Amino acid sequence: MLFVIDVGNTNSVLGLFREKELVAHWRLTTDLSQTADEYGIQIRTLFTLDGIDPNEITGLMISSVVPPLNSVLAEMAKKYFGRRALFLEPGTRTGMAIHYDNPQEVGADRIANGVAAFEKYGGPCVVVDFGTAITFDTISAEGDYLGGVIAPGLGVSAEALVARTARLPRVEVRQPEKLIGTSTVGSMQSGLYYGSLALMDGILERLREVLGTGMRVIATGGEAALLADASRFKPVVDANLTLEGLRIIFDRNCGDRDRDDRKQNGRVRSQKGKKSKPPPRS
Repeated sequence: MLFVIDVGNTNSVLGLFREKELVAHWRLTTDLSQTADEYGIQIRTLFTLDGIDPNEITGLMISSVVPPLNSVLAEMAKKYFGRRALFLEPGTRTGMAIHYDNPQEVGADRIANGVAAFEKYGGPCVVVDFGTAITFDTISAEGDYLGGVIAPGLGVSAEALVARTARLPRVEVRQPEKLIGTSTVGSMQSGLYYGSLALMDGILERLREVLGTGMRVIATGGEAALLADASRFKPVVDANLTLEGLRIIFDRNCGDRDRDDRKQNGRVRSQKGKKSKPPPRS
């Protein structure tokens, strides 16, 4: 099985693939203070609770936008899974041309999203990822990464209101019962929800002028389902898009080697199951 990890600024998403099927996934808080041992024990505990044998892991792929954790996770992979983790970084074969002034500035999760979106839905397309930031990543009809747009996420906007005002409280970010709020909490929820919705649709409207009317829209990330239904563009919600992208990229880099390992392991197991024949009598 392939074990993939997408490390975000706020949350990290983990997934397990058997061939192309996502058989399990989890969401954890990204914690810079945790050690390799703490991550290893936590992840192996999740495996145990879901009845998964860690010895079945044949490959490990990581995308990370939190560089200080990279060495920690690399150590965790080696110590607890006996595998060298493949990181999505400059030099990794993605099959996608990056038209960014400095390709190294593009977050690894955005590349994974773009690869999966084009593979699954074709192009031109836009991936709207609702995370700590709301990112819009554009993919051409030929499958090239053209660039994108980065805007504040719902959580960031909500925290900014609380931090920069004296009397506004923290509120749950959700769809309000009505547009015109009749309380402070209701007014804030309306502003956060409809403000983000208007931001999304406004940017998508302008992107369609560039990419054409055939533009597809795919939404992913924590608040994707919250906003997708109300959007004029009715994006497809694909909650596991980043994990799918990591699987595809891993296969493009290590697929042949991984399949060879699985075949070899299968031969070893089958040979272990056979009873040896006694030597012929002389």
